[in-house]
Amino acid sequence: MDEEYDVIVLGTGLKECILSGLLSVDGLKVLHMDRNDYYGGESTSLNLVQLWKRFRGSDKPPAHLGASRDYNVDMIPKFMMANGILVRTLIHTDVTKYLSFKAVDGSYVFNKGKIHKVPATDIEALRSPLMGLFEKRRFRKFIIYVQDYDENDPKTHEGLDLTRVTTRELISKYGLDDNTIDFIGHALALHRDDRYLYEPALDTVKRMKLYAESLARFQGGSPYIYPLYGLGELPQAFARLSAVYGGTYMLNKPECKVEFDMEGKACGVTSEGETARCKKVVCDPSYLPNKVRKVGKVARAIAIMSHPIPNTDESHSVQVILPQKQLGRKSDMYLFCCSYSHNVAPKGKFIAFVSTEAETDRPEVELKPGIDLLGPVDELFFETYDRYEPVNEPSLDHCFISASYDATTHFESTVTDVLSMYTMITGKTVDLSVDLSAASAAEE
Repeated sequence: MDEEYDVIVLGTGLKECILSGLLSVDGLKVLHMDRNDYYGGESTSLNLVQLWKRFRGSDKPPAHLGASRDYNVDMIPKFMMANGILVRTLIHTDVTKYLSFKAVDGSYVFNKGKIHKVPATDIEALRSPLMGLFEKRRFRKFIIYVQDYDENDPKTHEGLDLTRVTTRELISKYGLDDNTIDFIGHALALHRDDRYLYEPALDTVKRMKLYAESLARFQGGSPYIYPLYGLGELPQAFARLSAVYGGTYMLNKPECKVEFDMEGKACGVTSEGETARCKKVVCDPSYLPNKVRKVGKVARAIAIMSHPIPNTDESHSVQVILPQKQLGRKSDMYLFCCSYSHNVAPKGKFIAFVSTEAETDRPEVELKPGIDLLGPVDELFFETYDRYEPVNEPSLDHCFISASYDATTHFESTVTDVLSMYTMITGKTVDLSVDLSAASAAEE
């Protein structure tokens, strides 16, 4: 271990693994260590016995739930946008050859006490019970404007400069009501709160276009895809990729203490009395607790069920977004469901998650609006975890720390963090103009 590396990465969470993959592909010499004896850190995937140990303190789950090894329960479950940045990043590193994806069945939104399919095209809009007849026409006009919008072709802008016009101003031009604005912002553009209304509209239009393009990609019921056997496959795929490029992975390395030189720059990592030297350290917040601050808390429930989420058209995999306004909250709530069709549970079993940014210390009460939509559950686990973000100055201490995972059930915010870290570390941007067909969904 007494060698010098360009970068030492601590923790095998998803963000760290993507970064380690990108840096290895760039030709940097990377050492990747984890204090745990398993891959994934916070974003690990558990079988039934591991799940039981973590939440029930015993290693004897009831037999009626089926074989432990048939469960792959992701601790940070997130779907991927089919044309989104994560998929592009995966293709850029060629890690997709180690993974199989499958389209997600449904994308829904909670509105006025009911679950509705998210209308993403002008044709779906006309069928949607979310809006009355006249509102549908207005919404359809807006969707067509967004579909036709091309940043580089002023003819499609209809005289609006979307870098200046706010989202609220753009939407009011089409006369849409608050109810429609709610699902556009939260279920199509995937904003986490309502600040976007007062920001330039270009970002929202781009997000809506991404949703529609991803939806068209697999002709499925949603714009999302998910790996077979769950996200636990991703860190392992990156470990294999890294090895191909000469990177080294070491699990089960206790303490992993970051060493600093006289100027306060990270210069190595010590574990079990040996020090590996390096120029830069990349890690999750748990490895450098004095360089991060707590910024929030995520509350979540994990349910094992024997049926799909009701009112989602029998979808075996689905996301439901509950916009903050519908619940009288400050942030959205998310439902995520996956099942044996993605090989994350035994046949006939479904795994559902309810997550949100915690606003109280009582997850059981706070998550109730989401849990009530699940119907009868076989088992229910509750958990909260703190969210941290870095407060250090990487240019001074050469430490690049990822932010904790948020409550969203899709990956767009996670991978934005990774790419900005990559740019800070290397001074370059990742080329994401890739051939998207390299990550096709697995056939049934």
